[in-house]
Amino acid sequence: MSEVWRFDAIGTRWQIETPQPLPAALRARVGEMVDAFDRTWSRFRSDSLVSALAAAGGSTPAPADAAPMLALYEELSDATAGAVNPLVSASLSALGYDPAYRLTPAGAAVPATPAWTAAVALAEEELVVAPGALLDVGALGKGRLVDIVGEIITAETGASATVDAGGDIRVWSSTERIGLEHPYDATRVIGVWEVTDAALCASATNRRAWGEGLHHVLDARTGEPVDSVAATWAVSDSAMRADAASTALFFDGGAELAAHWGVAWVRMFTDGRAEFSPGCPAELFTRRRSVDT
Repeated sequence: MSEVWRFDAIGTRWQIETPQPLPAALRARVGEMVDAFDRTWSRFRSDSLVSALAAAGGSTPAPADAAPMLALYEELSDATAGAVNPLVSASLSALGYDPAYRLTPAGAAVPATPAWTAAVALAEEELVVAPGALLDVGALGKGRLVDIVGEIITAETGASATVDAGGDIRVWSSTERIGLEHPYDATRVIGVWEVTDAALCASATNRRAWGEGLHHVLDARTGEPVDSVAATWAVSDSAMRADAASTALFFDGGAELAAHWGVAWVRMFTDGRAEFSPGCPAELFTRRRSVDT
């Protein structure tokens, strides 16, 4: 038997499975950590740190997550020739995915995203942001939080745990068989992946979609949603890196970056084809093609 704790946070459903119920004090600590991350990094909250920095610009003592997340964003940006960019929020807002959840495009041309390293920097343990630069850490932030939550729980309990935040899953000291949800039919899977002491993160254009061709995976260079890849899955030793890889795999350069990181992956195209990394252990039920990188 195991205990499953479910709750909603940062705009998604969480499920944490442990051998025994978590003590109330530990649940409260997890809740505080999740809220602190949200108050720092959510572009949907007017009271968040990133919203305050975007409104006025300036510097602030760097949050603990800033250095690892921005370093990974730099790798993502370099590998995808700028397609992944933490300032993509302006493009998302123009398409309707804004703090008010308008879910209706503004009608004007969607802006491309400016080079972010000129507007965001870490200097002498300070996070420095130019006015108007609203950070969006959606390409890897949820994975980062999954890592934090699971590490708190396993350090406190000394037991196994599985943390699932809306499809970003990390497993500690156990094995899980995880279905790869079909991006066009949530009642089906395109395969199964057995994961042991690792993280599997997924990204798909059917999640956070609000209109014909409108979804949250944008090419920052154009400000437009991608239209060739439908879904990606990546397995790594950390959920943050798996989350980042699942984003990169929508673009040229993503497979090469995953290989550099030692990340196994699967991606499905909008025409139904599936590709997978060399030696990928996932069991797929669809047309498939290995990609050497």
